[in-house]
Amino acid sequence: MKDQQGSNRISSGVIAAVSAAVVAVGGGVAWFTTQSGNTPTPSNPSGRIEQSAQPSTRQPANEQTPNVYWLRPKDKNVALVPQPVKVASIRPNQPLEAAFQSLLAGPTEGTDSTTIPKGTKLLGLKAENNEVHVNLSEDFTSGGGSTSMMGRVGQVVYTATSLNPKAKVYIDVNGKPLDVLGGEGVELQQPLTREQFQKDYPL
Repeated sequence: MKDQQGSNRISSGVIAAVSAAVVAVGGGVAWFTTQSGNTPTPSNPSGRIEQSAQPSTRQPANEQTPNVYWLRPKDKNVALVPQPVKVASIRPNQPLEAAFQSLLAGPTEGTDSTTIPKGTKLLGLKAENNEVHVNLSEDFTSGGGSTSMMGRVGQVVYTATSLNPKAKVYIDVNGKPLDVLGGEGVELQQPLTREQFQKDYPL
C-alpha cells in the first residue's frame, strides 16, 4: 500500500514537472512568435543574395560617318565625290581626324584621285561653334598648277564640313593662315565655306 502511494507521488511529481516544462516551452514559443512578428519580413523570400547592378564606367562609342572627298573626272571638269568613313568616336574631333588621315593617305581604288601632295600631314584639327580649323604641314602647298591647288582646297573644305555642311573652314599651314597657295599665287579668302568655294573657285 505504501509502495502504491509512493508511485502515485512519483507519477504526480513527474506529471507536474512535465506540465511545467510544456508550459515553459509553450511560453517561449509564444514569445518567439510574438518577437518574430515584430521583425519585418524580408522582401526576398528565396533567400538568394542579389547584387545591385553597378553602373558602367565605360562610355558608349558614338558612331559617326564623315565623308572623305576625292576628285573624279566629269565631262570636261572635275567633281568632288564623297566616300564615307565609319568612325566609333569617343573624343569630339575624332571622326574628322580619322577622315583627314584617310584623305591624306590617298584613294586606294577606283578612278578617284587627289591633288594633295604625298607626305602632307595633319598637324592639328579643331571643330567647334560651326568652325573647323585645320592645320596641315608645308607639303600641302608644294607642286601643281591652279587647278591642282583648287582641287586640294576643295577636298579639305568638303571633308572638313562633311559632318556640318554649313561650317566655316580655316586652313593653316604650319600654324599660319594660308592666304596664298602655290607658285601661281592663288589667293584664299578665309574662312572658306562650301557655298563660297563653289562660287569663287569652280573646278
